[in-house]
Order: sequence, then C-alpha cells, then structure tokens
Amino acid sequence: MNLDDVAVFVEVAEGNNLSSAAKRLGISTMTASRRLAALESELGARLVHRTTRSVSLTLEGEKFTSYARQMIEAQTSARDEFCTTSIAKGVLRITAPVVFGQSVVMPIIPKLLERHPQLGVDFTLSDDIVNIVALGIDLALRISPMRDSNLIARRLTDNPRMLCAAPSYLAKRGVPKTLDDLQEHNCLHLHLVQKWQFEKGGEIQAFRPRGTFATSSVAAVLDACVRGLGIALLSYWDIRSQLQLGSLVQLELNDAKAEQLAVWAVFPTNQHVPVRVREFLALLEPVLREDAAPYH
Repeated sequence: MNLDDVAVFVEVAEGNNLSSAAKRLGISTMTASRRLAALESELGARLVHRTTRSVSLTLEGEKFTSYARQMIEAQTSARDEFCTTSIAKGVLRITAPVVFGQSVVMPIIPKLLERHPQLGVDFTLSDDIVNIVALGIDLALRISPMRDSNLIARRLTDNPRMLCAAPSYLAKRGVPKTLDDLQEHNCLHLHLVQKWQFEKGGEIQAFRPRGTFATSSVAAVLDACVRGLGIALLSYWDIRSQLQLGSLVQLELNDAKAEQLAVWAVFPTNQHVPVRVREFLALLEPVLREDAAPYH
C-alpha cells in the first residue's frame, strides 16, 4: 500500500476538502484525487463521497480512518527513530484544560514555532476529557485523576490542589481553619465535581461543597473567586498568577489537606514518540519544574 496515497486520505478525512488536503501536502488537487482513487482501487472500496464543493467519508472510509492514521504515525515514528537529521515538522495536535492551556502552554507556543519553522500547532482547549485516539491528537495534558488505563501516561510534575479566596471575601467572612469551618462558607464548585477530596488523619475524606454559584467552567470558578464570591478548590496551575498578584490567597486548614494530584502527559500509543511531541515537552517540562518548585 502506497503511504503517499494513505497520507492524502488522512488529510481529506480531517478536513473534508480535497483542495485543502492537497495544499497541506504540497501537491496539486489532481494528483491528490488520483492518489485517493488509487487507494480506493487497491482496497476495493469507496472511501469518500465526492461533490463539487466537498467530500465526506463513506462508512468504509470511517472504518479505514483509524488504520490510515496508525500507518502514517508509524511512518513518522520510523523516520524520527532512524533519521539522524529528523526535525519537528507537520502538525502537533495537543489538548489541555482551558485555564492550564492558556496560562501555562500558550506562552511556550511562540518559542516552539520559532525553533521549528516547519511545524504547525493544532491546540484544543477543553475541560472535558476528549478521545485523543479518535481525534488523532498527539498529546493530551491532564491535571485530573487518570481514569483511562488504555492510554499511556507519564507524570510531569505535582499538581497541588489549593483552597483559595479573594482578600475581599475573607475580610467579610473570615478565614476557615477546619473542614467544619468550611461548611459555613460559600463554596464555588464545578458541576462535575460534586465532592472535594481531602486527606485527613491518613484517610481520604469527601467534602460536599455548598454555595450560591456552580458552573461547568474552571475559568468561571476562577473569575468568581477573584471577584470575592466565595472559596474555591483549584489547581495551583490555575491560580499561580493570582497568587503572585495577591488577588487570591491560599487557605490552609489545620485538620485536613486537599488531595494532591499530578500533571500528566497522555499519549495515544506506547510506540515511539514523534519528534514534534518530544520538542514540545522539552520546552514545557522546565517551565513546570521551575514554577512548581516554590509550592512543593
């Protein structure tokens, strides 16, 4: 099977447009069309529906997509492994939680692209756990507990969870010193996080936050907290700038400590990691070590 033909199919499957796929591959639309037709002939199946304006995958095309991506990824990995002159190129597809992505990842993207002019970045910001295999994502950065044992994960750094509040809120309501005290405060929480986990007496204890504000967005919880609406339990990586500026204050309880998690790099496969991913992590990991150290 000609991998150049497969590469055309993968690009078409991602953008549903033959002309755009050809442009990304640096070939003519006619050449791309011929390669796609050659692949369909070899497989004995129609992979796409063609119209004058766009293309869409057939059922057979949808089934073949995951195989095609694996073949192209294997080709890229082989080149990275055995070509000593390999460089970061193509498109780095990554995903991260919204606030973490904006505050930690985005500042290193310009340096990455400056170092590697043949590289592009496709960055998905989402607080949801996305299917990185189905979406063809190279790397997911996660700051929540790891639940999918089918993925390959590498721990990057600690992820201290912190109770925090604005000085204006604490001036009005006082500072909680125990978990019982926290029951009397307005707690800002996420829809999907119905319980806050604390370590108390060597055991994990669940605390159910109660308050006047709940949301689906970490960014909204952070904003509400800065505005003095209540107390939040957030990752250090979400609030590090606010702690430095003094717009938020870390709260420490005498009888309990927020559950400590980690920042994870999650890969879709345990095969060789592409150069583009390794170069990205080479920029990210020093930032995580440097910024996290004062709070360990």
